[in-house]
Amino acid sequence: RPGLKGSGEATNRSTWKNNSSSHKGLIFYIAVLAITIVTGGCGAGSLNQDAGKPNIIFLMDDQHRWDALGVVNPVLHTPALDRLAEEGVFYDQAVCQAPMCIASRNSMMLGLYPNQIGVLRNEPGIPDDELPNRTLAQVFSDAGYQTAGFGKTHWGVKSSTRGFEVRYTSQLPEVGGILMKDVDPEKKKAYDDEAEEYGPGEEDPSGYIGRTSGIPEGWHRDGWIFERCVEFIRQREDDRPLFLYLSFLKPHAGHNVPVGYEDHYNLGEVKYAAQPPWDKDISSHAEGVNRRELYEGFWKNASDEQWRLMTMRYWANCSWMDHMYERTLEALEEKGLLDNTIIIYTSDHGEMLGERYYRFNKYCLYEGSVRVPLIISGSALPEDLRAVRDHRPAELVDVYPTLLGVAGLEIPDFLPGEDLLVPHERKANFCGLHEREGEAAFMWRTREHKLILRFNRKAHADEYSAEEILGGEFYDLKKDPDEWNDIYGNPEIEQLQTGMTAALMDHLGTLGEHQR
Repeated sequence: RPGLKGSGEATNRSTWKNNSSSHKGLIFYIAVLAITIVTGGCGAGSLNQDAGKPNIIFLMDDQHRWDALGVVNPVLHTPALDRLAEEGVFYDQAVCQAPMCIASRNSMMLGLYPNQIGVLRNEPGIPDDELPNRTLAQVFSDAGYQTAGFGKTHWGVKSSTRGFEVRYTSQLPEVGGILMKDVDPEKKKAYDDEAEEYGPGEEDPSGYIGRTSGIPEGWHRDGWIFERCVEFIRQREDDRPLFLYLSFLKPHAGHNVPVGYEDHYNLGEVKYAAQPPWDKDISSHAEGVNRRELYEGFWKNASDEQWRLMTMRYWANCSWMDHMYERTLEALEEKGLLDNTIIIYTSDHGEMLGERYYRFNKYCLYEGSVRVPLIISGSALPEDLRAVRDHRPAELVDVYPTLLGVAGLEIPDFLPGEDLLVPHERKANFCGLHEREGEAAFMWRTREHKLILRFNRKAHADEYSAEEILGGEFYDLKKDPDEWNDIYGNPEIEQLQTGMTAALMDHLGTLGEHQR
């Protein structure tokens, strides 16, 4: 079972009501441990095999903070995702492998670390004929599933649908897919006109402040994708198990939110990011990246109302995404497609939202950027994996083997990720950043501590050496959750820093084994 260690320890797992320390909870966990020892673990082995291969419903969005969920922050109105978390497993220590879209999504969909794939940034991706592994969609297509993909994949290169039999996109074309601008050009133009002032990626300060949208939901790119997905579900007549991928572009800025979703929030009560007592940015591994001059210059002088509007509309975008998930799940239920189903929800990276000296979007290894929400739920989940918070260091690279495991498919030995529904011994999270010219930075993170090391960039991950460390950062995440106090090199953490450095270097050494 997730998080169970030898001699009955359950420190990495808790029931939703946090009763794992009670006498009743202790007896339950010891019993579960005994079952685990006998069966060799749970997960796919505990699924109802007589019911056949479960449907896989993969829900995803873009730039969704790990804590922008009602189950973490009650201010957020996200009832659908909260319900999935409360009925399944919520991995509250999950991180991405690269805090940006293209590198993160390639890693997740191919089941390999960015350094193994060779896609490290928002840069050109890999042509179809050079992929180092089958995509998730291709794996499930080969296994006899109907594969349907709606929304963003962001391969970073012109590609085929890469295993999706049914494919709709709103923004980036794929050969064989159906594109919003080709089907509903007037709706796409209306959206583009509304968002034109928001700048590249809709991430100028005006995009973050946003507005209440003046166009209907279905004229938004995500709204259009949602409508196509629900239409597909309602019209579907296919006896094969279903692999459904629904991936939205929001809550990524711009924050032009459809009417109604801001009503969940009281602007006067919105609390926004506090700033450290600095007079300049202190972020050695991410210095100068992330449009520093643009964001710092604007937000230092922004009004209280602008800060509140920016934060509130980000939350409202999260609420909108949640409502579309809710309606999608209702359509699936009406069609009988939730009776034997695994549902997974995650995001590609986080959003700094003005934290740590006016830092916005991602491109750094701080908590708001690297941590992601990750939930596994659904009717095919074993009863003992319901209403669980799993505190293990989960990663997006784990999505690939976990989904193969729940479908009873063979998990290739070369995959670096873990099946999250069975015990494993990973001790820390790993993430990489390659934004500074000629440099690479790598994170090694536990619930309590974070180490970040900087290097001159190498061609291969196993070429990095501890003797060539340029510098680093170290944070005590329990005492300093905002990561304002860098204690790298302090004598009192010398032994801990040395051990975490050795573990990070060992991990980098393993990444050369499967490098493209």
